[in-house]
Amino acid sequence: MPVDLAAYGNGRIPREALEPVGATGHRLWAPTAQSFERLLSAAAAEGVAIGVTDSYRSYDVQVDVVRRKDLYSQGGLGAKPGTSQHGWGMAVDLDLDASAQAWMRTNAARFGFVEDTPREPWHWAFQPS
Repeated sequence: MPVDLAAYGNGRIPREALEPVGATGHRLWAPTAQSFERLLSAAAAEGVAIGVTDSYRSYDVQVDVVRRKDLYSQGGLGAKPGTSQHGWGMAVDLDLDASAQAWMRTNAARFGFVEDTPREPWHWAFQPS
């Protein structure tokens, strides 16, 4: 866990401690945002469009996701509140067509992103080196 985030707690990171991701309206931990913007630029240079549907989630939003989509451990799509990678600003949910998904699977690791959640091919987590 990045030291600068651990002091806040999962889902409790103040807005000013997160960095915007281009003009998407989304925010992430600064190293995640910077690497993700490089990823988006590289994809765009190859004609691949990648949309962002979710990024940082506050604790209250994590609770709401579980309320609406149930816990992942019980077949749903929500992490136990306070444990989500989104709550650290280190995960994005993406809008990917088949070619964008293939591009991500081939190239995302170069930018520190991994597809690490079975049943969620749209979820990509940043793993700083």
